[in-house]
Amino acid sequence: MKDCRQFYINGQWVAPQSADDLAVENPATEQTIAVISQGTRDDLNRAVAAAKKAFQEYSQTTREQRIALLEALLAVYEARYEEMACAISMEMGAPISFARSDQADCGRGHLKSALRALRDYPFEQSLGKTLVVREAIGVCGLITPWNWPINQIACKVAPALATGCTMILKPSEIAPLSAHLFAEMIHEAGFPPGVFNLVDGAGPVIGQGLAEHPDIDMVSFTGSTRAGVAVAKAAADSVKGVAQELGGKSPNLLLDDADMEQAVTRGVAWCMENTGQSCNAPTRMLVPEQHYEQAVAIAAKAAAAVTVGLPHEEGSHIGPLSSRAQFDKVQHLIEIAIKEGARVVAGGLGKPEGFTTGHFVRPTVFADVNNRMTIAREEVFGPVLVMIPYRDEAEAIDIANDTPYGLAAYIQTGDPQRGQRIARRLRAGMVRINGASHGYNAPFGGYKQSGNGREWGEYGFEDYLEIKAING
Repeated sequence: MKDCRQFYINGQWVAPQSADDLAVENPATEQTIAVISQGTRDDLNRAVAAAKKAFQEYSQTTREQRIALLEALLAVYEARYEEMACAISMEMGAPISFARSDQADCGRGHLKSALRALRDYPFEQSLGKTLVVREAIGVCGLITPWNWPINQIACKVAPALATGCTMILKPSEIAPLSAHLFAEMIHEAGFPPGVFNLVDGAGPVIGQGLAEHPDIDMVSFTGSTRAGVAVAKAAADSVKGVAQELGGKSPNLLLDDADMEQAVTRGVAWCMENTGQSCNAPTRMLVPEQHYEQAVAIAAKAAAAVTVGLPHEEGSHIGPLSSRAQFDKVQHLIEIAIKEGARVVAGGLGKPEGFTTGHFVRPTVFADVNNRMTIAREEVFGPVLVMIPYRDEAEAIDIANDTPYGLAAYIQTGDPQRGQRIARRLRAGMVRINGASHGYNAPFGGYKQSGNGREWGEYGFEDYLEIKAING
């Protein structure tokens, strides 16, 4: 069992002000694998004071100095890459092959992307007789979730470091191992004390404390829309910047000219990836009514082929959900869907055959769903797909946009130009046509209740910068 009860503050691992241990569980075995401390406002104040002091010098470092530090961090990350993959696999249940190829790669990808942007970023420009300067916003509070742990850590920390900010990270208490490992990497790379600080703790204590703290200049939050609203309200009294990446209920539009076998099969795979625990997962499959029953049969077959397995085993299977609470939530929403009349064509309630221990769920597909059902409105955050028929292109666009969220959308078509035209009518921050990948340099974020601001690449710099006009 790993002892992670210390916080990283001012360049040192320090004990909490008072003991409040919390067990970290392996969601596949339900066994304790680590212990962390739940911090207090006193711990947070100590970290904020360290970051505030460090900002005075770190904000004045040159572009070249910050490039050198980020290059050192990238080298350390590369050297400890397998450790990161294993930490993620143990803490949130990602199968080790997926943790290695996708989850851990996010940390490397965001560091490289931030370095690429930093080398050419226009921190100054002349506008007539005015010099416009973009400078570090100050001390940042970073609050990250458990589903893609190092992804959300790196896509916040990397631009903050690149722009000259200092920070306090509050990782998810469900998946803190990757965050502690990343703090070790920061230390090994040689960042000055106080630039990066880590304090574990509960959202209502440390998360809210970051949002409320008068010496925090900006908060970046990734998580549920409900929690995002609470962060924004807590931050309002001090009028600090708030950047948020929140929930999603992303549509996958299968147009009538798509290859149904291919489109449905890969749509199921995209939905089930990471055991469905992705904010941008395409969980609503919209299908032309003339192809609907054919698509349902294909989806049932594809879901039945999705294997569930243990995280430590190599392979292309999916693992457990991250926690008992998440398991209970998914089961509850499946039960509601059945009561509301949705037809189970794959999976359903309960655990997969052969699994009695661990938070494993059955890959599930619902047919006969309309967009007013709970299962089509709420973010499930599990391997659950709903299939909705539509009459024509106009109705498909209406259904796709009929959601409080607007993070991502997917289009599958035999006519890429048609896909481009429809993409412009979708109220979503990201649209993927025919499975095109979303690169680390592209902006990541959404419309409506999916948040505000953008992360990744040079777009991720903007929330960490203030704009100053110098005249004369």
